[in-house]
Amino acid sequence: MANTLLLKATKTKPKSLNLTNKGLERIPALLGRIVSLQTVSFKNNQLEDLCDEIAELRQLTFVNVGNNKLKDIPQQLRHLPKLQSLHIFGNEILQLNSTTLGSLHNLTLLNLNDNALRSLPSDISRLKRLQTLSLDRNQLVSLPQEIGQLGELRELHVADNHLTSVPDSIGQLKNLSKLYLRKNQISHLSSAIEGCFKLSVLDVSVNRLVTLPSEIKTLPLSELYTEANRLLREKPVVSEQVEEVFLLKELAARLVLKHLKDRSFQMNFALLSRDGGGNLRQTLALAKKCAVCGELFLNTWLECVQFVDAKKKFRLMNNPGIIPLRILLCSYKCFNADGHEFYGVSSL
Repeated sequence: MANTLLLKATKTKPKSLNLTNKGLERIPALLGRIVSLQTVSFKNNQLEDLCDEIAELRQLTFVNVGNNKLKDIPQQLRHLPKLQSLHIFGNEILQLNSTTLGSLHNLTLLNLNDNALRSLPSDISRLKRLQTLSLDRNQLVSLPQEIGQLGELRELHVADNHLTSVPDSIGQLKNLSKLYLRKNQISHLSSAIEGCFKLSVLDVSVNRLVTLPSEIKTLPLSELYTEANRLLREKPVVSEQVEEVFLLKELAARLVLKHLKDRSFQMNFALLSRDGGGNLRQTLALAKKCAVCGELFLNTWLECVQFVDAKKKFRLMNNPGIIPLRILLCSYKCFNADGHEFYGVSSL
């Protein structure tokens, strides 16, 4: 039947071809003669590979090979210069061939849902035009730092995996508007997320989060999902404070960071970095800002929480209720200052 359809297609020069649910174990070589095709679908078949002749279809922009038996992205797709959308969900992919993946330069959408991926190759960074990356229901335990190089990415779907964290490079995704991390094992969400200043939808439900970074207050969120986490609840208890003693490294770092506000010192500091002070610069780049006094400090001296009504605070369409935001203070002196609503975290 497939041969009959393809034979007719060679005469009519169609732009699209749908061979869904045809029980195909292989694609007839006749396909290569229909060079007018722009979209093809081989969804819901028994394919373990694609025919070499598909490389002749140089006008293809859309390929759907979902729900087959593919073990990797077919290498034949490397020869399709106009390919923009690739649906390869529901296959048997354990890992991705870097060479094939990295050659799909014009992809704007890649759907790898429902496979068995444990990791992504660093060559994912070569998909510079990618706008939607969907990896739901795989076995990913981490995301590569290189994912931050996908500068055009709008949507990232990584729900129902085994992630324990998200790389700080996520903050480099300036165009990201939707981030779905539902049903993972994430216990800490990096403050670097503040770099995603177009983020409107954030789903971190069904994870192991205790607090959320206060930096999400700067994001234009319209939807925030946090249910089924281990979020702290406000239960005040009396605590004893041990007098703080700062290490020399911390004292020196705070002094340097304070002087960095002076422009001339910044200029000298930049010169120091070029002359071998790179390690110092990297260390000081880890500085945090105290939520009370506004001064910079190197180490997290006191981690607190602020309980906010998420719907009111972010003007959300949904209602996550009261959520705890992670707040960093430089000292007990600031913690004891009047005029703030920050709570210390008890281990009880």
